[in-house]
Amino acid sequence: MNTNAADHPVFLSLSRLFEPVLRGLNEAGDWIAHSSLRLLLAWEFWESGVEKFTGSNWFHEIREDFPPPFSLLPSELSWQLATWSELLGALCLAIGLATRFWAVSLIIVTAVAWSAVHAGHGYNVCDNGWNLPLIYVAMLIPLIRRGAGRRSIDHLGARRTRSGV
Repeated sequence: MNTNAADHPVFLSLSRLFEPVLRGLNEAGDWIAHSSLRLLLAWEFWESGVEKFTGSNWFHEIREDFPPPFSLLPSELSWQLATWSELLGALCLAIGLATRFWAVSLIIVTAVAWSAVHAGHGYNVCDNGWNLPLIYVAMLIPLIRRGAGRRSIDHLGARRTRSGV
């Protein structure tokens, strides 16, 4: 006799009982995961952008370590590009506006930072290594692939466009 535990009446009753809970968790997960990624990344890039905005330009000291074509740009222009990419990108990630564009832009900023600042220091974050840039890229990739999630201006705009409003 072939008995399948999933066919047992107790299991079937429990699965019907928990089905609404699991459906609610799945729906919440659809927006919590994306919102959490966006907000954490927004905070990190905002902090970095504010530090540049209120600090002095040190890019002239490391410009030769920038990968091409960024090594060809004047250090002041690179400083402004990095500062405003981090500040505007953080704001847009926080509200979910042009999320894919800003995620790609911030990966580029992160790749330049990794090349110029973190690459020679190993993995450990305490040694200014490339641990955090790697984590940021890993967190930005789902935003590029799946978008900002349900709680975003991007999602609201897409819904309006699909409905013809």
